[in-house]
Amino acid sequence: MNTVTVSPKFQIVIPQAIRDAMRITVGEKLRVMIFADRLEFIPVRSVKKMRGFLRGMDSKIDREEDRL
Repeated sequence: MNTVTVSPKFQIVIPQAIRDAMRITVGEKLRVMIFADRLEFIPVRSVKKMRGFLRGMDSKIDREEDRL
């Protein structure tokens, strides 16, 4: 588990292992949300970069009779 320190200007540095795993680059925007008493950082991705990210997902789900 990685730990960060909040600077006097309320800034943090995202550890390199996290940046590499999430492919976060310089200048990239992140959304910050509060969820269940924690902060969550979500990379803002363009639609072009998101293309195909659901490929291979199983779309066969049980549906209600009136939804077929």
